[in-house]
Amino acid sequence: MTKVFIDGSAGTTGLRIHERLAARRDIELMTLTEERRKDPTARREALNAADIAFLCLPDAAAVEAVAMTENPHTALIDTSTAHRTADGWVYGFPELPGQRERIQASRRIANPGCHASGFVALVAPLVRAGIVPASACLSCFSLTGYSGGGKKMIAEYEADDRDPLLEAPRAYGLSQTHKHLPEMQAVCGLDAAPAFLPVVAPYYAGMEVTVPLFARSIRGTADDIRACYRETYREGLVHYCDNADESGFLSACAYAGRDDMEISVHGNGERILLAARFDNLGKGASGAAIQNMNILLGADETSGLVV
Repeated sequence: MTKVFIDGSAGTTGLRIHERLAARRDIELMTLTEERRKDPTARREALNAADIAFLCLPDAAAVEAVAMTENPHTALIDTSTAHRTADGWVYGFPELPGQRERIQASRRIANPGCHASGFVALVAPLVRAGIVPASACLSCFSLTGYSGGGKKMIAEYEADDRDPLLEAPRAYGLSQTHKHLPEMQAVCGLDAAPAFLPVVAPYYAGMEVTVPLFARSIRGTADDIRACYRETYREGLVHYCDNADESGFLSACAYAGRDDMEISVHGNGERILLAARFDNLGKGASGAAIQNMNILLGADETSGLVV
């Protein structure tokens, strides 16, 4: 039986991973008491005794956990930002060509960021196919539920006396230095990071990432993009969908509670809109981490997930 330790199990990502794994009979979850979960000695022992450890921690604590892990047989799946573009780490988005095999052969896997997951799913195949040039100056709009902000933000949004400003969507990342930008650029092979506008809205979970394109700026058509997606996403948790809208609307919470992702193509002959919908805690975090674990174990990628 595979021994699994979740370092940072009290956070939203760790809690969802624990919830998904608790019912599995092929997994032995290693847990620390509330008194010991922040004890460095206890954490070190658990990390080195585990076959697979999820790091659901802030960046600095994740780096510390990696340094604690001396057992070469312990595979680490880091959900923080710390290692997504680091040497020696594999980016945990298995639907990209060749990435599943890289994940399976690695002991250090960096789980993608939530916003980045949608952008990468939409853009990386098009750059690889030459439809979108690497020199393209792209923009990205991403709408997310407030659970993506962790326990503090959840408490703020669910408070009885919450700030009236939380009643409407709020843009952030205004300085264009959002922590997901480096992976968005690097994984997609772009010369420059996109102009990125993330927005948090007053609903719990669900994410909608959109990337607009002008037809005159790409090498191909909307149908070429659709064909590229169909070819790229033949297996895994990302699937292309024709007619994805709900009577002309796209709800950002359509995939809340699920662990897969839907991508779609909209627009006309002049302006094309690419869209990805998923759960920020699912394929955007915990679901992706468990998918990567399943690949390491040689198990069905959807095992323990909601798809």
